[in-house]
Amino acid sequence: MVLSIDRGLHWAILILTAPLPRRWRVSARFRLLRRLQLRLLDRADLLMIRHPKTGGTWLRTMLTHLYAQHYGISTRRVFKSDELARQHEGLPRWLISNGTASWESIIGDLFEQNSARLAGKKTIFVARHPGDIVVSWYIQYTKRTKPFKRELLEWEASEAIDREAITRSEFLRHPDFGLPALIRYHNFWAGQLRDRPDALIVRYEDLRLHTRETLRRISDFIGAPFSDGEIGQTAEFADFNNMRRLEQENFFRNNSLKLRNPADPEMRKVRRARIGAYCEDLDAADLAWVDGLIEAELDPLFGYGCAGSVEPG
Repeated sequence: MVLSIDRGLHWAILILTAPLPRRWRVSARFRLLRRLQLRLLDRADLLMIRHPKTGGTWLRTMLTHLYAQHYGISTRRVFKSDELARQHEGLPRWLISNGTASWESIIGDLFEQNSARLAGKKTIFVARHPGDIVVSWYIQYTKRTKPFKRELLEWEASEAIDREAITRSEFLRHPDFGLPALIRYHNFWAGQLRDRPDALIVRYEDLRLHTRETLRRISDFIGAPFSDGEIGQTAEFADFNNMRRLEQENFFRNNSLKLRNPADPEMRKVRRARIGAYCEDLDAADLAWVDGLIEAELDPLFGYGCAGSVEPG
């Protein structure tokens, strides 16, 4: 069993503040989790910035498998902070963060300030077509997101949200959770990272279509000694059908990767993993609105056009 001190501190904060009245609870959690985020940053060697449903968990699963092959550590506990370092001396500590939402926004603040706390830390940003994100994020937020996280996110929201009643069309347009927020998120990080030599922007679509090549690019960037053979085996391990099977079998020890409700396919962590699926999910009016907003406002750095098109990365 792989124990994480960092994750233990995270849950200790949540447990100890649980009895407080809502206003005090949320305020205390925001303040304490923000301090913990800074602690994790100072201890981290590598940063991964990702929004939910961009493939960040899938990438961490692949990196965990690569480290496991090369160093003989566990494949069943996908790292989120110090799990690698606690199993093998010399392996990196990671900070996995959204970087702009709730208590995690302290990371984005430090990038805007070009803080010295970021010195010597390489950053990977995981991008995905916002149309695909927002459809999956709607399902994630209304069915899988932990209550404490929803409470903290909604505490800062400029517009109320009712996860049990909100329709997908309404969610798309929500200023704090929908497509406008996702475009702001991508544009912010494009502005922060495009000229940083210690940053790498990775697109989910490239990971899906060119898994081996993209893993090689990531491995070279972080300076990891993974061989082409190890990368090939990891690409096979992370195949969509195998990931669905592993979720069904509850292979991974992370609570976030466990199968919640086998009877509801929308409750799966590994749902469809398709590129441009939002084009089939949305009606004509919503699709036109989504594509129009992306075309008008999304930074062209990412190469995302209308109707799910993805220009070469």
